[in-house]
Amino acid sequence: MLEAVAQHPSMLYYLNQNNSSDAGPNENFARELFELHTLGAENYLGVRDPNSVEKDANGLAVGYVDNDVYEAARCLTGWRIDDDLGDWEDGVEKTGNFIYYKSWHDRFNKLVLGRYIPADQEDLKDGRDVLDLLASHPGTARHIARKLARRLISDSPSDAVVQAAADTFLAYKDAPDQLKRVVETILLSPEFSQTFGAKIKRPLEAVISTMRALNTDFTKIPSGVSWMLGLMGQALFERRPPDGYPDVKEVWANSMSILYRWNFAVGITENWLDDEQGHVIRTDVYSQTPADIRTAEGLADFWINRILNRAMSESDRAAIIAVMAQEYGTQEQLPDDHVQYVLPAMVEVILMSPDFQWK
Repeated sequence: MLEAVAQHPSMLYYLNQNNSSDAGPNENFARELFELHTLGAENYLGVRDPNSVEKDANGLAVGYVDNDVYEAARCLTGWRIDDDLGDWEDGVEKTGNFIYYKSWHDRFNKLVLGRYIPADQEDLKDGRDVLDLLASHPGTARHIARKLARRLISDSPSDAVVQAAADTFLAYKDAPDQLKRVVETILLSPEFSQTFGAKIKRPLEAVISTMRALNTDFTKIPSGVSWMLGLMGQALFERRPPDGYPDVKEVWANSMSILYRWNFAVGITENWLDDEQGHVIRTDVYSQTPADIRTAEGLADFWINRILNRAMSESDRAAIIAVMAQEYGTQEQLPDDHVQYVLPAMVEVILMSPDFQWK
């Protein structure tokens, strides 16, 4: 996976690896390789002499320093794109794919994470040595395990579940289903079954889960949906830093993001998100409601279970029932025109509830 990322044209351009040469190594990709893709900032030891860093049982540095980034950048020189390499081979059509341009590679010896990389190795080996060192490092195992546990359990997962997942990561480091086994370790942990409500849905998750819960019908999603996502704070493919959108609730539990989640719930339920290009999106909550359920309590319970797949607190359930009943009794048979008119509003209130924002 690391090598696929390191050779992908989008990444090569995005993090300036395409112009990294022995004459001027560009550390941008190498730094993100350490800080985001593998060891993580938690294993960054700052500006230190690399010879002063403690070693683990395998002789690897326990963390990385700036010099490791610089040396890794040298190892990756010449990893670029077959686009326009100047005056060489004029008239030859360029593919736009990854190419190892040996003339730009720094062929001299390097030192990365305490491991000596000899001079003038075969093509690509310097870079692959770095990727192998990082992929099998215990610090990488903990960092990836923590990110997965943060996604699946809570914003601050316990050290115990992180270490258990990291141990699995290392035990199966050569297995094709390595990450599957790591995720299984997290999903089968006691922490996973006991921490519902510790995570808030990010906007994209909220939008998709809303459409899924309502069985929304569309051929091509209208631009209004992407527009609403942007207003919630998670515009698709527009995160400029290379770290991805945050995965902690403090970022998303703010008035602006929540307000537009509520607006989206109304727009998707009441069908006003079509765009000028003719893309139509439709939700029909009335037709999806059993005809024999016509009391406010029954309608509320049906849609609470349909959307949340669990019970609400009694106070929240009572509020949902009150929205549906209005001037009628909670167990009174409601007129059909009242159901058609009020049902979308009741569904919207469930979608706006804190229960629906948790995952």
